[in-house]
Amino acid sequence: MNHNTKGPPPGKPRWLRKGLSSGPEYERVRTILKAQKLHTVCQEARCPNLWECFSRHTATFMILGTRCTRNCRFCAVRHDKPKAPDPEEPRRIAETAEAMNLRHVVVTSVTRDDLPDGGASHFAATVHEIRKQVPEATIEILVPDFQGSRDALRTVVESRPDVFNHNVETAERLYPAVRPVAKYNRSLDLLSRVKELDESLVTKSGLMLGLGENPEEITITLWDLFSVGCDIVTMGQYLQPTKANIPVTRYVTPEEFDFWKETALKMGFLAVASGPLVRSSYRAGELLDRTLKR
Repeated sequence: MNHNTKGPPPGKPRWLRKGLSSGPEYERVRTILKAQKLHTVCQEARCPNLWECFSRHTATFMILGTRCTRNCRFCAVRHDKPKAPDPEEPRRIAETAEAMNLRHVVVTSVTRDDLPDGGASHFAATVHEIRKQVPEATIEILVPDFQGSRDALRTVVESRPDVFNHNVETAERLYPAVRPVAKYNRSLDLLSRVKELDESLVTKSGLMLGLGENPEEITITLWDLFSVGCDIVTMGQYLQPTKANIPVTRYVTPEEFDFWKETALKMGFLAVASGPLVRSSYRAGELLDRTLKR
């Protein structure tokens, strides 16, 4: 297993070459989202699984606009002054989830440091609307850190999603270069406090590999997540979305991703998704099912 982190990577390896596809389901999802004036992280973050997920009739809704108040160096979402939250957005997301016949609804957002509660009340309203419109669906939220606000976190937790996801993204050493406004320990504290507020909530976090981390740092990060009660972890290959973003330091092999999956499972995580094209919400419903069966 090659853990080399030096030098620029060669051309994109074969295991990252994914064919693009379209079809009636893909077009139907795209049409529904456009008609409802909704955004997905699949589109805004240039996810490599967009065509697969749309074709499988799934999508991850992105609330609170398409402009982020932070400028993380790995992310393709635009950094700019955002607009005021749309009060009708939670209802439209719930109606769209019903129209798409979703059984597991994933909702994320841009970071809104400009809002007093960081957008927590908008998350809570979205969860409540989905519960009313699609009561049989499970709900997963992928949230920012709310600048460490306990009140904002409580607002979201009390809305009772099924899965609370917050990504640490990378090793602590790389935060100044990769996530200059975020704080590693603040993210860990957020996940820890979720369990303090409601121990029944499933918690989840994700890592990107290929940003310059070393094996020891991956291990430490996994242990840190497990120590704060994180139930599910995802690991995927970082891919540079634009030339303005931080470059890839290495392409991690499928075999190494398998190694990290086995490592995390042995630590005690209830479910792990680890692979080159894995993303935070990739086949999220299946991961939750695996967790609940443990």
